[in-house]
Amino acid sequence: MNVVLWGVYPYLVLVVFFGGLIWRYRYDQFGWTTRSSQLYESKLLRIASPLFHFGILVVVVGHFIGLVIPESWTDAIGVSEHMYHVMALSLGAVAGIATLAGVALLIYRRRKTGPVFMATTKNDKLMYVVLVAAIVAGLATTVVSVFDPNVTNYRETVSPWFRSLWVLQPDVDAMAAASTSFHVHVVVGLALFAIWPFTRLVHAFTAPLHYLFRPYIVYRSRDDVPGTRAARPGWDPVGTRDRDR
Repeated sequence: MNVVLWGVYPYLVLVVFFGGLIWRYRYDQFGWTTRSSQLYESKLLRIASPLFHFGILVVVVGHFIGLVIPESWTDAIGVSEHMYHVMALSLGAVAGIATLAGVALLIYRRRKTGPVFMATTKNDKLMYVVLVAAIVAGLATTVVSVFDPNVTNYRETVSPWFRSLWVLQPDVDAMAAASTSFHVHVVVGLALFAIWPFTRLVHAFTAPLHYLFRPYIVYRSRDDVPGTRAARPGWDPVGTRDRDR
C-alpha cells in the first residue's frame, strides 16, 4: 500500500494534471475561465475573493518553502529549527484560516445567490468539496503538530519524499514514516491536483502578463469645454439639400 500511495499515486496525478492541462488548452480554450459571477452579486465577493486568494497565495509560498528548501539551507542562513517552525505555524495558521473563511463565504454566496447557483456545474461542486477537504486537512496537521509531541517532523519525512519524486526515485520509506495527519493531507492534496485541470481552478495558470505591456486606453470627453475642439459629425449629408429644393 505504501508503494501504491507514495510511489505510484503521485505520478498518476502528474500525468492526469499535465495531460488535462494540455487537453483543456487545445480543446476548451473558451472554457479556460473562472466564469465570473460578479454581475449577479458583488458585496460578498469583495470580501470573500481577496480573503481566499491572498490566503491561498501565502499557503502556496509556505508549502514551497517547506517542501523544496532543505533544512540544511535554512540552518546555513541562521534560521534555527525552532524559529522556522514558529514562523511556519503562525503564518500557516493565519493563512489557512483566511483561506478557509474565504472559500466558506464563496460557497455561501454561490448557494444563496440564485443565478450564481444555477451556473454551478457538477465539476464546481466536486472541486469545492475536495478544496475544502484539503484546507481542513492542512489546518488539522497544523493543530495536531502543535498539541501532539509524537508528530514527526515533515521536513525529515514529507519534504525529502516530495523532492525525491522529481528525480524519479520516490523515497517511499520517508513518506511512510510521516504521521497519519500528513498522509491524509497529501492524499487529499494530490486528489485536488488530479481534478484541477477540469475545474474553474485552471484559470490560475492564465497570468495576464500582456496587461503589463499593452498601451493605455485613453478616454476623451465629447462635452463642449472651453479649449477643446468641437466634435465633428461622422457623416455629412452630400447633395440631399439640393434635391429637397
